[in-house]
Amino acid sequence: MFDLIGKRNIFFIFSGVALIVAWAFIIIFGFKPAIDLVGGTEWRVNLKSSASSNVTINETVIRDALRDSTRNIEPVVKTTSDGSFVIRLPDIDEKTHQSFVATLRGIGDLEEQSFSSIGSIIGSELRRRSIWAIILVLVGISLYVAWAFRKVSEPVKSWKYGVVTLITLIHDVSIPAGLLVLLGRLKGVEIDANFIVAILVVMGFSVHDTIVVFDRIRENLLLRRGKSSLAEVINFSVNETFTRSVITSLTLIFVLLALIFVGPTSLFYFVLTILVGTVFGTYSSIFVASPILFMWGRKNT
Repeated sequence: MFDLIGKRNIFFIFSGVALIVAWAFIIIFGFKPAIDLVGGTEWRVNLKSSASSNVTINETVIRDALRDSTRNIEPVVKTTSDGSFVIRLPDIDEKTHQSFVATLRGIGDLEEQSFSSIGSIIGSELRRRSIWAIILVLVGISLYVAWAFRKVSEPVKSWKYGVVTLITLIHDVSIPAGLLVLLGRLKGVEIDANFIVAILVVMGFSVHDTIVVFDRIRENLLLRRGKSSLAEVINFSVNETFTRSVITSLTLIFVLLALIFVGPTSLFYFVLTILVGTVFGTYSSIFVASPILFMWGRKNT
C-alpha cells in the first residue's frame, strides 16, 4: 500500500513551488485582458500585397500605417495561424473604422473578416461579474462540502472538509492562471471570457474528484473507528480510490489532448487551460487535499 501520508512533505514542496511560481507570474506580469473584459475593438482582416505595390505586409507595416493615420491610437496587431491579422484598438466609431479601411487599402488588397466592438462599460461589467462568479463558486462549493460532511465530526470537523476543498480549488486554478499569464507575456495570449469558463470547468472537475476521495475517507472513518489511526484510514482510502480517480481523469485528458492537436486553433488556449487544470486537479485531490486533512485532523487525535 502506498504511504501517501508518510511522503506528504514531497507533495507539499512540489505544490508550494508551483504556487509560488504561478503567483509570481501573476503579480509581476499581471493578466492581459481581452477586449470583452476591458472594452475595445477587434478587427480581423486579410491583407495581401497589391499588384501595384511592392510592400511586404506584416504586423509592423500595418501598425505603422494605422498609427500614422491617427496619432492618438496605439493599435496592437497579431498574425493568426492562417496568415490573416487581428488588430486590436480602443473602442472606435464607424467614421474612424472607414478611415482605417482606406488606410489599409492604400498599402494592399484588403478583405475584412470581422469587426466587433465592445464598450468599456460593458467590458467592465463583464469583468466584475466574472470575478464574482469565481468567488461565489469557491465559497458555494466549500459551504456545500462542509454541509455534506456534517455527520462526520471526529477526528476532523465537517467544516474543515470545506476549507480544505477551498484550498485545493485555489491551488488548481492558480497554476493554469499563472501559465496563461506567462503565455500572455511571451506570446501575447489574452484573458477573455473563455478563460473564465475554463476556470469554472476546472473547479467543477476538481471538486468532483476531491469529494470522491473525501467520501471514501468519511466511510472508512466510520467503519474503522477505534481500529486504525487517521493516517492509516487516509492511506487506505486514497489507495482504494486512486485507480478510479486516475482512470476518470485520463478519459478527459485524452479528449483534451485530441482537441489540442486536431481541434480548432481558436480553442487552443481554452482547452490548454482545462487540460492543465484537470491534471493538477487530479493531483491535488489525492496528494494535497488528503495530507492537509490529515495534518488538520491529527491535532484532534
